[in-house]
Amino acid sequence: MYGFVDTIAGSGTGSTSLSLQTVFNGNNLDQLLTDDNGSFITLTVTGRSNLTQRVQTTEVPGMDGLLEQTDPTVSEREITIKYKIEDKTNEGFRRRYDRLLSYLGGSKKVLSFTDEDALFYATLLTNETPEEETNNLIGTITFLCSDPFKYGKEQTESFTSDMLTLPYNGTAPASPIFELEVLKPVTFAMVQNQFEEYQLIGTPLEADMETVDTRKLLIEERGETLDTWSNTPTKVDGGVVAGRLSTDNDGITVPSYGPDTNNWHGPALIKEISPSQDFEIEMMVEGETGKPDQTYRIEFYAYDENMNVLGKMALLDKSLGINNKIAEGRIGGYEGRQQNYLISSQNYSYGWPFFFGMLRLRRIGNQFEFYVTRVANNTKHVFSLKKLFTDNNNEYMGKLRYVQIHIGKWADSARAYAPKILHIKVFKLAQETVDQTPYIARPGDLITLDNFNKELLINGEDSKNLKDFGGSFFNLHKGDNQLVVHPSNSFKATAKWRNRYR
Repeated sequence: MYGFVDTIAGSGTGSTSLSLQTVFNGNNLDQLLTDDNGSFITLTVTGRSNLTQRVQTTEVPGMDGLLEQTDPTVSEREITIKYKIEDKTNEGFRRRYDRLLSYLGGSKKVLSFTDEDALFYATLLTNETPEEETNNLIGTITFLCSDPFKYGKEQTESFTSDMLTLPYNGTAPASPIFELEVLKPVTFAMVQNQFEEYQLIGTPLEADMETVDTRKLLIEERGETLDTWSNTPTKVDGGVVAGRLSTDNDGITVPSYGPDTNNWHGPALIKEISPSQDFEIEMMVEGETGKPDQTYRIEFYAYDENMNVLGKMALLDKSLGINNKIAEGRIGGYEGRQQNYLISSQNYSYGWPFFFGMLRLRRIGNQFEFYVTRVANNTKHVFSLKKLFTDNNNEYMGKLRYVQIHIGKWADSARAYAPKILHIKVFKLAQETVDQTPYIARPGDLITLDNFNKELLINGEDSKNLKDFGGSFFNLHKGDNQLVVHPSNSFKATAKWRNRYR
């Protein structure tokens, strides 16, 4: 039941068993700001059920009333929370109030209340307090919902075949998310409904075309076959090779960095591959510096047939006293600080204690692509950076022949917590011809057609460059939605959505 003025909570210092509590960006304010010395109490909430529409009108001489020009649209929504905050001391009150402010940051974060199973996407508009210098006040927080709709719980429905009938009961159209787990190589992925709406990435195969796999896997190392790698000839930038690499059955670990030096030091291994002109090297890494004096670096090097460095990528934390994760992507060998670095501390530096993500180097023709990204819990790529280098002088065009991995730490600094290479993959790439259609995904890949966030992802990476010109983001409509996924028998498909209400 949706009231215009909702439940009025009880009051009293230390009370946390209230029927109406405010949750913003995953933080329950009533619980987090309440302890034995003071409290935050949600008193009332207004605006959750307000509805205002924009109606464009024109006065017509000689006509009674007004002429409505277009269908009305829903205006933004404002939600106002009246709250009480108190503490036993003025000093404690100020700290409690400052903590409240720290929880209210961010744009379009999820806002919900414990008395209903619904949420809003909200941004702080105002926080009004009639008196600041007191240990007991009643204030109001107003949130702006530029997206004016109310959303229900997330619902999930699996396709039992290539078709799904999805009944939708919201009072406003909802934007579904389709997750397609790939079962066999595909050149395209498509979901359509009975209203001739569809979203498609890739290229359907035509009768006079043939498919081609433009990626041939040469190496996939997760630590189980490190004995097939060699420790010679190995060389690392600005340091020495020492210690050894091993595995914890979840990736490649570093049980020993060797004796401390006055520079970088740690183990490295190298592997010879089939010579490849066009190639891709992908390395998934993670590492944590729980204390600011810990350091580590995780790197891979690409060498040609004459052991010339074609390029290098790294993820490191070399700062003493702070957490500072830096990515590096360099063309060629080391020539000096910041020389030939397309990715460095100048454009990729963040104060994170923990990093989980990917480094990737790709060369097609004479163009190199350096890519770094963090990977969120939902596999989506975030904090991504891509830089291109065109080798017009053909200085770095030798065939890829050797790949080297390295994990190190700085001098006598403290060991970081479990820096690890989760996997490294090396692919030989081929370019399709005019009568060939390339695969865009293979078994185990995940394609996401996200109509809510307007995203098209393959394994969490933006793939809008593969979008079909006629495809569009579409909604679920009231009643039964007939959904079909193509190509047939190629995916384990799931639809996710939230009912949307005016």
